[in-house]
Amino acid sequence: MFILFFNFSTVIFAESKIKRTSSKHKFGKVEIKDLIKLTQSKVVAGDSESAEIITKAFSSDLMSDVLTLDEHNIVLITGLANLQLIRTVEMADVPVVLLGRNKPASPEMIALAEELGILLLESPFSIFRLSGLLYSNGIKPLY
Repeated sequence: MFILFFNFSTVIFAESKIKRTSSKHKFGKVEIKDLIKLTQSKVVAGDSESAEIITKAFSSDLMSDVLTLDEHNIVLITGLANLQLIRTVEMADVPVVLLGRNKPASPEMIALAEELGILLLESPFSIFRLSGLLYSNGIKPLY
């Protein structure tokens, strides 16, 4: 554990130990198969062999925020696991949903996602970690 005392010499020392990434980040595209491997996800519904290319990601547990999206080829990262999630991503035209924090999809969610052609994934990682992994591998944030 590192304790920061607020004096000039300690702040200089603390900043020298922080690894920073370049601000010139290369953004690109990620194929579904690579997304699954990267996030150690399990496919619970949908076609993981689809030719879908993910270019952007959005993390939210608020479905009202998801309804405001006007983007295509995105992945929604969420910890919300209920039937309303699938209904919302259907209306928002979101092709891929990534459930974080080991949240299991219910049988009803899986059936509806299959019916609607939504790729539903489950990952053991936190929402924060999933977002960081995708960002560091070239996926743009929506905002």
